[in-house]
Order: sequence, then C-alpha cells, then structure tokens
Amino acid sequence: MLFRSRDRATIDVVLCDLQMPEMDGVEFVRHLANIGYAGGLILVSGEDARILDTSGRLAREHGLDLLGALRKPVTPEALERMLGPRAPSRKETSAARPAALSVAELERALVEDRLVCHYQPKVALASGKVVGVETLVRLRPDSGGLIYPDRFIGVAEEHGLINRLTRAVFASAIRQARIWRDAGIDLHVAVNVSMDDLDDLAFPDFIAMEARRAGVPLTSLMLEVTESRLNKNPLLPLDILARLRLKHVGLSIDDFGTGYSTLTQLRDLPFNELKVDRSFVHCACCDKSLCAIFEASLGMARQLGMRAVSEGVEDIDDWRFLRASGCELAQGYFVARPMPAEEVANWIDQWQARLPELYGAAASRVAGQAS
Repeated sequence: MLFRSRDRATIDVVLCDLQMPEMDGVEFVRHLANIGYAGGLILVSGEDARILDTSGRLAREHGLDLLGALRKPVTPEALERMLGPRAPSRKETSAARPAALSVAELERALVEDRLVCHYQPKVALASGKVVGVETLVRLRPDSGGLIYPDRFIGVAEEHGLINRLTRAVFASAIRQARIWRDAGIDLHVAVNVSMDDLDDLAFPDFIAMEARRAGVPLTSLMLEVTESRLNKNPLLPLDILARLRLKHVGLSIDDFGTGYSTLTQLRDLPFNELKVDRSFVHCACCDKSLCAIFEASLGMARQLGMRAVSEGVEDIDDWRFLRASGCELAQGYFVARPMPAEEVANWIDQWQARLPELYGAAASRVAGQAS
C-alpha cells in the first residue's frame, strides 16, 4: 500500500507486508534501499514477532526511515498512531551529519588541550543513591559548540592516537574527582578505555601514578572497557587488566552483548562490573526478546559475582522494570544526561528532590547522596 504526498510527485509512506506473491517483504526492503527511497516505511505481518523485529532492524540498517512494524490484524487506531506527525527522515538528517575529524585536526586538539569532559551519573536502583559518574569526552572547536565522540574516537583508534586521548581524559577526570571529594561529594569515576589502550604495559602504572598525584583512592576508579575491534595480541590485555585489578581499580565490560563484548571476555578477563547495553534495556519491559536477553545478562553477572549496570534508561517504564529486576545500577536520560562537571552538585540536589516521587518520602531521606 502506498500513500502519496499531496502534490503526488513523491511517495510519502509505503506499507509493506512481509508475505507477498512473487517478492517477499525482505526483498522489497532491499529494492527500496537500492533505489534510494527517502519516504517512510511501515512493515506489516502475521508472522512471528521476532521475524517482524528482524525485518525492521534490517530496514534500519539499510538506512530506510522505518516508522514502525505492525502485527496483523492491523487496527485503524494503530495505523493512525504510526502515521501521526513525522520527524525528518533518517536520510534527511544524515545528510547534515558532520564528517569525522581529520588526523591533523585531532592532533591539534590534543596539543592545544581542547578536550572537554562531561559526566553522566549512575544511581543505585534500590535507593536512588548517586554512586558515580561516567566520563564522556568532547572536543572544543575553534568556534562555538562541541564535537562529539562519534567524530573522533574512530579516527583516534585508526591512527594510533587513542592512547594519548585516553590518558588526557583520565588525567582530567581524576583531577575532577579530587575537586568533588574536597567539596564533600564522593563519587566513583569511570573512564572509557579502548582495547587499543591495553597494548602499553606501563598503563597500570600511569593510572596508579595519576591517582596518587590527585590523592584519589584507586578503589574509587572504574575503567569501562569497550572492544570495538579484535585485539591483535590477547596476552597484553590479560597482563594489563590483571595488574589493574591487583591495584583494586574497577573494571567494567561496556556495551555487553554487542560488538566484541562477548562471553569469552567474561571468562578470560577480570571484570567486576557488567554494563548491559542500552539496546537490551530500553523497552525490555514490553519486548519478550529484549527481556530474555536482559535477564540472562543479569543472571550471568550475579553468578560471576559482578555488579550489573543498565545503560539506556530512557523513561519511567524502563525505570520500573529495572527496579523490579534487581539490577544494581542505572544510567540513562531518565536519570540524567551528560553534563559539565560544575553542574553535577546542583543536579544531585535536583535528583534528591525527585526521589519522593520515585521511592516515597521515607526512602528519600538518605537516598541521592554521593557514596
């Protein structure tokens, strides 16, 4: 089924059944992508829900503007909701996406110390207590605004600059941790580490030296390890991560269940925290497949004696689901967006003011304070 725009020059929305004569819906989606179709797409099927979900994921990977997927029988109300006011299509928004930084631009930013650290809070689900923050790096350009990591992390990894970047971010974060401690705000501070960082045997000594210089205990630090590509020498990460744990630095396996974050890493590397990727958290309350994956991840963390953190907590439904699940920590836009360091103390006050709504007045008396 096709819906044409008012001028009839272009097709605004396509409704595609996955079961069609001569050509199935998956083939049709491929053809839409090949011809550069820029309108909206709605998938319809009476097949298993997981087939519908997979087909929707495929459409998104093709770059199509998927408005949603509907199971048969389709009600007029469901179709009306899906055909409501539309945001700009993915193709329209991607056309304006800035290009990645060049190597020269990134090197200049490092030399000129134009790194900016923002911090996203983590809270204990049982009480709402603020327990820590994740450090997220941006770059300050010559003119206004900020440059986000999707424009420079890949460049840093590809051109051997990630180690310099990580060390600069860690040094900045550890200094900020000291400032918070002096102000009576005791937070665990996490810094993201690429597996490409773990090819330098001196890295654990660097971490210990910076912490000692700032007067911050190593037990207050967490390194969140993301493996964006396979490591060429598996012995080096084993050596380096084992030494970090001997120094009582926390190690978190980030984005678990995606990329190269696998069961093998859980078996071989000494992680003591598992971060469940946002793609398995948001909407898990109403998606059986996501719920099953989330619960399996949480169960593994418990069996291995690891603390579990849920990323991507976007709304009250996610929050309630996670509280009922028994997961320890939560992080996401429902709690707080990443913010400059100077805004954290004020945000903690604002978060405490929300706690009666989330927990009741009795629980809010002690919750929300930094541990």
